[in-house]
Order: sequence, then structure tokens, then C-alpha cells
Amino acid sequence: MIYFKLVLTAIIWGGTFIAGRLISQEMSAFSAAFCRFAIASLCLLVLLRKEGFPSLKPAQWLSVIVLGLSGIFAYNVLFFLGLQSTSASRASLIVASNPVAIALFSALFLNEKLTPLKILGICTSVFGAAIVISQGKIIQLLQGGVQTGDLILLGCVASWVIYTLVGKRIMTSLSTLAATTYACLIGTAALMIPALFEGLLIKLPQITLTSWISILYLGILGSAIGFNWYYQGVREIGASKASIFINLVPPSAIVLAALILHEPITSALLVGGSLIITGVICTNRS
Repeated sequence: MIYFKLVLTAIIWGGTFIAGRLISQEMSAFSAAFCRFAIASLCLLVLLRKEGFPSLKPAQWLSVIVLGLSGIFAYNVLFFLGLQSTSASRASLIVASNPVAIALFSALFLNEKLTPLKILGICTSVFGAAIVISQGKIIQLLQGGVQTGDLILLGCVASWVIYTLVGKRIMTSLSTLAATTYACLIGTAALMIPALFEGLLIKLPQITLTSWISILYLGILGSAIGFNWYYQGVREIGASKASIFINLVPPSAIVLAALILHEPITSALLVGGSLIITGVICTNRS
């Protein structure tokens, strides 16, 4: 049953790029991110209630604030901004390089060992990402021919690296669910002010049913349920085995984007995506 949940989680997370693409065409980034995590925070609070609400020390509060500002606030604003001009399938492959970036910066800042297999995985993924971002025209990439949306999504990768590196330390003294819930609450509070300045209250009645369904999908399935099932898998079969299923996210996003958004599946996507996933597997195995 847990393997079925992990496969379903990967498909759900693949669908978040389609939902994000749909929302980003109608709502501004701060408003979309706020609505997503207002719903996600409520769901996570319900889940945390069973575990109990731990009191935090000052150092833990500082770490949780950094988690909220990096992984919730910055990541999701950049996520929706990037999807305004980048296809869902390309976005999923760019963000799929997260584990590779985490491995590289963990070696730089946390003194984690960088094995030959990890180095090979990093190089393979970077090359694959270059193919995806340049749409197969790497010479243009070297000449500065990069779409703004792609650069913004690379900012997502950077913010997630910060979230993960800080999270590795705080989650030794605080449960993953508690840390994530508190980070969501802080990130949502930070998103509320710019969202209100964007005119969220005025625009709420104008949001279409498609966008509301997408927001609920992101908040409930993509955030609360997906998170819960994934970490249930980590507990039952271990982090290394559970993380393998994340490699199903980009293929799921590409297929769903083709079916729902009618995005073309190009050779650059297939070749670059295969290299990215291969690199991630090499990085995780080393």
C-alpha cells in the first residue's frame, strides 16, 4: 500500500506544475502563493494536532523563520512567477535538479563527502538542465539566450537548497511535520501582506472555478496529503528508497502537461529530462 501511495504522491506532485501554470495565467504570484499555503497550513495544523504542538527555543524559531521565508515564501513566489512564462513540463525538469544542487552545496557548506559518482551525477544533471533550458540549442545558452521564466525557476532551486540545508539541522531536534507546519504558517503570514497589496480581496470574487480547483489541488493534495504520504513512506521503507519515487515527478508532469495543457513533448525535453533524472539517481545512490 505504501508503494502505491508513493507513486500517487509523485503523480500528484507532477500535477502541481499543471495547476501552477493554470493559476499563474490568472492570479499574481503573491496572491496565488498565499491562497495555496493558507489552505495547506490549515490541513497541516489538523495533522499536527494528533502529534502535538511543540514549544520552540529561540534558535529553533530562527531556523523555522528561515525555512518559512525560503521554502514557502521565496520558493512559491518564484514558482508562480516562473510559470507565467515557462511551460509546466520545462519547469518540472528545471526544478527536478534540486537534489543535485543540494548535494553540491551540502558538500560546500556541510562538509558532506562528494564522491566520484556524485560528481558524475551533478555534471550529467547540469548538462541535461542546459539542454532543457536552451531547448536543445546549448550554443544559444552560452550566448545568453535564456528565458526569464527559466532563470526565475532556477531561483526556486536556490531557495529550496537553503530550505533543505537549514531543515537538515533543525529536523534533528524537531519533527518534520512540526517544522513544516510552523514554516508554512510563517511563510503564509509573510505572503499575506504583499498579496493584500496586490488587491487579493478585490480579485477573490473574480477568480474562476478552474483556478479555485487548482488552488485546492495545490493546498490539499500537493502540500498536505503529498507531504504526509511521502514522509509516511520515509518512515516505513527509509529515505533512500522513498526518494527514488520523486524521479517519477518530471515524467508525470510532462505527460499531464501534454494531456491537459496540450504542451508539446520535444526531443530536447526527453533527452534533457532523461539526463537530469539519471544524474539525480547517481547523486542519490552515492
